Amino acid sequence: MQHRYTKILGSGTYLPKRIVTSAEIDHRIGVPEGWSERKSGVKIRHFVEDETASFMGAMAANRALEHAGLSPNDIDCIIGASGTMEQPIPCNAVLIQQELGLGSSGVPCFDMNSTCLSFLAALDVASYLIEAGRYSHILLVSSDISSVGLDWQQQESSILFGDGAAAFVVGRSQSTENSRILSSRLETYSKGAHLSEIRGGGTKVHPRKHTESTKGEFLFDMNGRAIFKMASELVQSFFARLFEPCGMSMEEMDMVIPHQASQAAMNLMRKRLGIDEDKFMNIIENHGNVIAASIPMALHKAIEQEKVTRGDKILLFGTSAGLSLGAMILEY
Repeated sequence: MQHRYTKILGSGTYLPKRIVTSAEIDHRIGVPEGWSERKSGVKIRHFVEDETASFMGAMAANRALEHAGLSPNDIDCIIGASGTMEQPIPCNAVLIQQELGLGSSGVPCFDMNSTCLSFLAALDVASYLIEAGRYSHILLVSSDISSVGLDWQQQESSILFGDGAAAFVVGRSQSTENSRILSSRLETYSKGAHLSEIRGGGTKVHPRKHTESTKGEFLFDMNGRAIFKMASELVQSFFARLFEPCGMSMEEMDMVIPHQASQAAMNLMRKRLGIDEDKFMNIIENHGNVIAASIPMALHKAIEQEKVTRGDKILLFGTSAGLSLGAMILEY
């Protein structure tokens, strides 16, 4: 398998101003204080006040560009990699381009949506575009607002989520560098398509059909236990197929960055896969599940905290609505 010499040049994040504690969530859903934190592992999460997804994405993007030592004018492609959309048309990437002051630039913009795996899927595709010489500096932005679509009647799922954005700038590695993608894989099993969904808002259940009696169609609906059970049955063979092309193993990974789905799910998956706790990046306590922004946000934190350094081998992985499993091994 051919390695793709793609390098992470810079990263940045943005969290909304409003901090929401688990005690506040307990009061909202009418449970004893401490219940939601015990169930979710989340102490605080951030919810938007007046921020939009494109505003958050642009803030994270500017920080990523600063980290990379680049300006917005150095970007030649913007990929929106969110699990939620600010509006149906145009795509998030267009609105982020406008927020960055590039409205007259002509820089191509498009979105990739694989819900919680959107960043991973977008990074995979971007690496091939860079490898082919199509683009030099691609901006990937995951900006998600979950708070507007939560069904607070579904207590065990609604307590998990937060809002926020993460952005990465990627380009081609220099000939003297080893930064590269070693292996990547995405598998989808649509027998689990209805385990995690929002049915309303598209052409099947159009917003015109929104009434008090149909409002549940427009809110997030998830069967977390069924998702975890299905993913658990698939994960061992999935990782065997991921590692086989590059001849590597889990033991060789310097850091594992999982999707921050829930504390319980991450703990069980870590033990099942035999990953040491100090090699497992966990930020859910202070962020919650930020949908597609979860993986890049955790990766940014690992870079910022110097838990990963150049040359380290990093595994990104997670599940998403679909049901999809996705993973990537990269040399940072």
